Amino acid sequence: MKKILISLTALVCAVTMSAQEIQPNPVITAMPSLSIAPDARAAGMGDVGVATEADFNSQYWNPAKYAYMYTKGGIVANYTPWLRKLVGDIDLAYLAGFYNFGYLGGGIGASFTYFSMGDVALTSMDGTVLQNVRPNEWALDVSYFRQLHDYVSMSVALRFLYSDLNNGYNSSTTGGSEMHPAWSMAADIGLYYRQPIELPMGTSQFSLGFTLKNLGGKMNYADDGSSNFIPASMNIGVGYELPINEYNFLTFNVEANKMLVPTRQSCFTEGFDPDNETTWLMSQTAYSELNPAKGWFQSFGDAPRGAKEEFDEVRWGAGIEYSYRKQFFARMGYSYENYYKGNRNVLTFGAGFHLSIVTLDISYCVGLAASNPLDQTMRFTLGFDLYGIKDLVNNKKD
Repeated sequence: MKKILISLTALVCAVTMSAQEIQPNPVITAMPSLSIAPDARAAGMGDVGVATEADFNSQYWNPAKYAYMYTKGGIVANYTPWLRKLVGDIDLAYLAGFYNFGYLGGGIGASFTYFSMGDVALTSMDGTVLQNVRPNEWALDVSYFRQLHDYVSMSVALRFLYSDLNNGYNSSTTGGSEMHPAWSMAADIGLYYRQPIELPMGTSQFSLGFTLKNLGGKMNYADDGSSNFIPASMNIGVGYELPINEYNFLTFNVEANKMLVPTRQSCFTEGFDPDNETTWLMSQTAYSELNPAKGWFQSFGDAPRGAKEEFDEVRWGAGIEYSYRKQFFARMGYSYENYYKGNRNVLTFGAGFHLSIVTLDISYCVGLAASNPLDQTMRFTLGFDLYGIKDLVNNKKD
């Protein structure tokens, strides 16, 4: 069963690196589906969203942005057919909604994430098919956001995580410990700063965003004492919206993502020798016994090759968005990850339409690495302004 877990984790992470002189040292976590950008707008801009203008999917990126939404409430649905170059039945669905009570009262947001890994055949060590299962993962969260100042807002969120990789099926013929569904709890903290700047051609907007995501306990899939870190991360973004004239706008965004998860190749291994790579791999027992909070801080300095490798763990995203009358949108972006940390490098494109009560977005990515399974991935988003619907109904009654 451990073999199944490792294979599924590697598949979802899309670690597509070939062996070279330097051994890859990617950050591996439980529930990697939580790190997949669920919405088409962010995906079309290189997977950035921490500091972008508030939208219906702010619950995933930074709920603090909801304080600056143009409407008091809305809901959104997102769908991603995932890794379709490899298999045909892996899907990610994401639902979110929010309600803003007002300047003083703040507001609440919530979301539900469901990731289906399709049909998977569990096999014994000799390759005999034992059972066909449908592994899945889901997460449910709720947030509270509040505007602290004209330019500053903050949010907190609480999340429940659940991962079932074998649908409860176990067989002693597979060897090792039996697997069972795993669960955990996590929390997020978000900050958002957005300030208008007057220019001759109109009002521009400068924004900063910061989040700490998925700070919580580890997940245990078996009773053998092993445990897995969830994808805790620190995200920092900056954005600038530039008005070209009264109707046309350009928005630029850059974002950095650092996983707060230690790697098993670590300078904290017992007997570590920087000149001997055979001493770099932490034992599974020692890795499992790492306290989550200790692991968050240790992740900033555990790279066995020093500061350069630590910096290589930062994933970068950059995107540009053009809008006409804030109704029609065209997007482009780039997401970069170091070769030895995952090599998920993609060029992204997107388009959107916002009219009255409906928002529709679509995105498409092109993998830049050889044989990248993320190539040709599409995402779809459909959002509704609940207060716009309410006003429309009231106007019809009048």
